[in-house]
Amino acid sequence: MKTAEAEGIPELNIGMVGHVDHGKTTLVKALSGVWTDRHSEEIKRGISIRLGYADATFRRCPNCEPPECFTVREKCEHCHSLTNVLRTVSFVDSPGHETLMAVMLSGAAIMDGAVLLIAASEPCPQPQTEEHLIALQMRGIKNIVIAQNKIDIVTKEQALSNYEQICDFVEGTIAENAPIIPISAQRNINIDALIQAIEENIPTPERDLSKTPRMFVARSFDVNKPGTPIRNLRGGVIGGSVIQGKFKVGDEIEIRPGILVRKSAKKAGEWTPLLTEITSIMTAGKQVKEATPGGLVGIGTKLDPALTKGDALIGQLVGKPDTLPPTLHRINFEVQLLERVVGISEKMRVEPIKTGEMLMLSVGTATTLGVVEHASKDTVEARLSRPVCAEVGDTLAISRRIGARWHLIGSGNLK
Repeated sequence: MKTAEAEGIPELNIGMVGHVDHGKTTLVKALSGVWTDRHSEEIKRGISIRLGYADATFRRCPNCEPPECFTVREKCEHCHSLTNVLRTVSFVDSPGHETLMAVMLSGAAIMDGAVLLIAASEPCPQPQTEEHLIALQMRGIKNIVIAQNKIDIVTKEQALSNYEQICDFVEGTIAENAPIIPISAQRNINIDALIQAIEENIPTPERDLSKTPRMFVARSFDVNKPGTPIRNLRGGVIGGSVIQGKFKVGDEIEIRPGILVRKSAKKAGEWTPLLTEITSIMTAGKQVKEATPGGLVGIGTKLDPALTKGDALIGQLVGKPDTLPPTLHRINFEVQLLERVVGISEKMRVEPIKTGEMLMLSVGTATTLGVVEHASKDTVEARLSRPVCAEVGDTLAISRRIGARWHLIGSGNLK
């Protein structure tokens, strides 16, 4: 049972990942009541383009037996008893389209666990099903539940065949022992069993609030409507997840790498950190006094909203002044390449990284391009087109352009 103060505040972030059109956004709506595709282009095209966010409070009926006792409703659908709050989680809805892998990798940086959605109506694995699972493995996300969706539009034999394909697919991966729950997100079938599996397999991580606070920025906004009088303008908002420590209203914060103040043809230019003050903190639709790890938060600042509009600060790192890692224009990292390229239908061996080639590198929620200046079997040095704020030991995902798309080829650790 949660206290009145804690009820409704998200405890962790759960990624919703998988191939395009396998039902991720529909499942988030079934669990939270929120349709996370809000951008006009997303609505028009019918796919997720940006990271979507929604909160869901899991509850349990005191009188019914599992799995029927698990619900998101205040009253039990079966016996109409008042339900008890278990916990609130934030869902991170990742795009499944192959052209948006960088967005998915950005979201993976703030996930504590994941639901891997696999449609029973298509052979498994589809290209981005495999690519997303590899991305979770690279990010060290081990707590996974598999949702076998769209069981309402296939026969029993097709569903069982697809189940066997899923078992073969995850064998030898971090999802090998993950539960596989057959569901229909569209018709709310077995959602109770899925909630039970999430509760039993994706625990809330232990948090150390005494650490120096840091936050990954995954979105940034200008919340002012056109025509707002100057006296009523509100400062820019940054959204994301606190990864350690805690922030309070009134805290001074630093945002790195910050903004580009001088362009350069030879390097990533001159960047200067942003210094500002926290004016408000919003989570789960509530104004709160402090932001702690677990769940997604929106932090109001005194920044000029022109600096935050249109997700301009995605990939930045937030902390107390003079506590953040350095801004890096060049990075040196150890490399672990995959045996083959994932995310494409045909099998293709991953060739060694070569000097002079361009890579897409994802560090935290930041995605940047890097030109390889030196490459050996295990180590790569790269000059970045856009700097990152990171430190020794941080992990990164490595993607290579194959045809017209970027595809994962390996991971690394900063040296």
